[in-house]
Amino acid sequence: MPFGSFHTSVDDAVANAVRLVKDGCVEGVKLEGGREIVNIVRRLTAIGIPVMAHIGLRPQTHVATSGFKVQGRSVDGAKKVVRDALALEEAGAFAVLVEAVPLELGKYVTDRLKIPTIGIGAGPHTSGQVLVYDDVMGTWSGHKAKFVRRFANLKEARDNAVQRYCEAIRDGSFPNPETESYTMDKAEWANIMENELLDGVVA
Repeated sequence: MPFGSFHTSVDDAVANAVRLVKDGCVEGVKLEGGREIVNIVRRLTAIGIPVMAHIGLRPQTHVATSGFKVQGRSVDGAKKVVRDALALEEAGAFAVLVEAVPLELGKYVTDRLKIPTIGIGAGPHTSGQVLVYDDVMGTWSGHKAKFVRRFANLKEARDNAVQRYCEAIRDGSFPNPETESYTMDKAEWANIMENELLDGVVA
């Protein structure tokens, strides 16, 4: 759920989640947070809205929680990640996304929970893996986190295609009148012109 859509009160969180289900046709919601959102998770799951929790690095609140940095590298930090995971499972979350934690901690959380974990920068031992589409496809050239692997360089191909398209528009080579345009029978067009196509057309 977007930042601010579940932070003010449990009732607001429920109303916004219900709206996502009804109007957005979503089948579940994902919430960033730890033990502080347990009451929200409990309410949402009680009314039948599946919740995926998101712990470790939380992009929505990274400024307040030390920036885009690995979480859980200290004893206290690791305990917080584990306690958050267990509390969210108990509250009814169907899965937990674990972001940017040491691989040892990612495995430990996965082993402790009965629900699946989805790792993003949490090592190879989580139940599943996820990456941001733009990172996978190489369509974004901003900061590359250590855990990102760019499986393609579609940015270059995309940008080249856009450039060639613009050039073809400017030089008049697109659309090609022979291969990229529709035509009609010449006699039919002559008949249309003889009957003055625009006669009777109201602007």
